[in-house]
Amino acid sequence: MFERVEKNLKGDKIIWAIILLLSLLSLLAVYSSTGTLAYRYHGGNTIYYFFKHASYMLLGLGAIYITHLIPYKYYLRLAQIFLYLSAPLLLLTLVMGTSLNSASRWLTVPVIGLTIQTSDFAKIALIMYVARTLALKQDEIKDFKKAFLPVIIPVGIICTLILPANLSTALMIFMVSVILMFIGRVSIKHLSLLGLCGIIFLSLFIIIAPMTHTNLGNRVKTWKHRIVNFSGNNDDKKETNDANFQSEQAKIAVATGGILGKGPGNSTQRNFLPHPYSDFIYAIIVEEYGLVGGIFVLSLYLALLFRAGVIVRKSERTFPAFLAIGLALLLVFQAMINMAVSVNLVPVTGQTLPLVSMGGSSMLFTSAAIGIILSVSRSIIKEKEVKEENKEDENKEKKEDENNINTQAKEKVQEKETE
Repeated sequence: MFERVEKNLKGDKIIWAIILLLSLLSLLAVYSSTGTLAYRYHGGNTIYYFFKHASYMLLGLGAIYITHLIPYKYYLRLAQIFLYLSAPLLLLTLVMGTSLNSASRWLTVPVIGLTIQTSDFAKIALIMYVARTLALKQDEIKDFKKAFLPVIIPVGIICTLILPANLSTALMIFMVSVILMFIGRVSIKHLSLLGLCGIIFLSLFIIIAPMTHTNLGNRVKTWKHRIVNFSGNNDDKKETNDANFQSEQAKIAVATGGILGKGPGNSTQRNFLPHPYSDFIYAIIVEEYGLVGGIFVLSLYLALLFRAGVIVRKSERTFPAFLAIGLALLLVFQAMINMAVSVNLVPVTGQTLPLVSMGGSSMLFTSAAIGIILSVSRSIIKEKEVKEENKEDENKEKKEDENNINTQAKEKVQEKETE
């Protein structure tokens, strides 16, 4: 049985183990955190959300399996197509998307009723494109027009389209892209200029958007309120209490978890947190599994980043190396932001915990990203095996040649002795 599993699941075995552990933890955490939701909407049927999440998880595992079988060279070709698709999808979402809190983040597919957060697709597409461009431009990577502009223009367009609805995602993608450019040897002078331009653009957006009296202005007001409330400088106590309700409940969950936690299914703050199964699932995990469980989850994501670094070190080509580390940084950054919100280190952002939070499209796109990382790992292992086989064949040929030479020499000696 284990041989069959090992035969079908290629790539880094530690990453597969991380996927398995996070998936099991996700099932436990989601089942525990959706109890109140089940009593509110499904008459106490707690199995409903468990099976719903399990079905999405199975689809996610299927996505990992399929994407990890595709050689990474195909992603080199798909990067441009995905990027060209993501820009109009983001624009369509801003114009016709499903709105929540003045933010249009989702597109609903009419036939099947599936809701897709287009920024999840766009961020993977952008990292693939940045990795592709950096790999192709390595010979002229210090050139502003030939290398820097072809990378930064798509980054600017995608981040600008995501920014009005989801500031945290736009900033996260921008930071990962900058780090990837730094790894790809882009000029520090150009990166410094980019940082300055980014600060100026964001400042102008925050100043001008409220003057338009549109949803953009409402979004900027929401950002300001979250930051002010987080810093504790809001004079309106009622508004502060309302805005900080989620954070306060999350802090209670973390504080009461202790070292070993209350045990699986024994959370009390799941009854008060508005989104204990998605945005604040890490707080529920710490409450039920304690500091030990929280550190364990954190270590799994750090292990994923470390294994991506190992893949980069083993890679002999630039594109797969950039692709693996870029996607790993994206997933780990998102996880860190989610955990930081749960322990009140940063304001509420709405970022989910990858592979753990309950979700549909977010689970699928996260799984696809992990599958691509495994595809790179699988291809590197396969290339190494082919090289070793070629070496063995070369060694056999050398030995055969040496044996033939020795045989011929012996025959010549025997002929001389006979004469």
